[in-house]
Amino acid sequence: MDVNLYHLEDIAKKSGTPVSTLNEWLLAGILIPEGKAVDSTPIFSDDSLVQIEKINSLIAVGYDSAELRKIVKKVGLPREGENSASGISGKDKYLTVGTLAEKTGVSPRTLKHWEEKGIIEPDLRSSGGFRLYRDYYILFCNLIKDLQLFGYSLEDIKTVSDYFRDFIEIRDNIGAAAPEKVAEKLAKMEEEIKLLFGKMEQLKSGIKRWEDLLKRQKKQITLLKDKNKRRLQGEKP
Repeated sequence: MDVNLYHLEDIAKKSGTPVSTLNEWLLAGILIPEGKAVDSTPIFSDDSLVQIEKINSLIAVGYDSAELRKIVKKVGLPREGENSASGISGKDKYLTVGTLAEKTGVSPRTLKHWEEKGIIEPDLRSSGGFRLYRDYYILFCNLIKDLQLFGYSLEDIKTVSDYFRDFIEIRDNIGAAAPEKVAEKLAKMEEEIKLLFGKMEQLKSGIKRWEDLLKRQKKQITLLKDKNKRRLQGEKP
């Protein structure tokens, strides 16, 4: 989705309204941001410009902050169209690339590579290249790292990621696609889950073998260290 997203300073410059004034409106509940990043940084869109314009118009005709709060609480401020054009829900939490990298232990460069491969896709992308991800990507990026440990190639992981996004879409709006198409996608997801379970069982068996081997080796190393210690002390092994 290609939308215009703004930080507080950007929307202030765009609207010609001082940052201090916008902060006052935010604290008073007069200006409602389109959404927030996980660090609670407000996110604005072009719809926010309509809000700001309307607030300035109401102030110009004599409305004070208390009256504006009542208006916002009771009827809200008009937006462009019936629903927000930005696609951002105020209840959603979004992450910037930097925050996602920090929370998953994956470098921004790797995230960019995954994005180029189509493994991850920003939920929102501005025309200026500002990207935002819903917070479920924290789990998903960790799952990608797990799949790499399972021996999956990036091409294989791309297939799994497509299923993951399909699942989110179906879960959130099962009526968006024809029931036959939904049934087909869900069947493929079940098949992929079975394959993953098979790989996991193989990994569990391999891990158990290595655990047994390493435990035996550790004991043998301890015995050999003891023998070698006696040799160093001039004793017969």
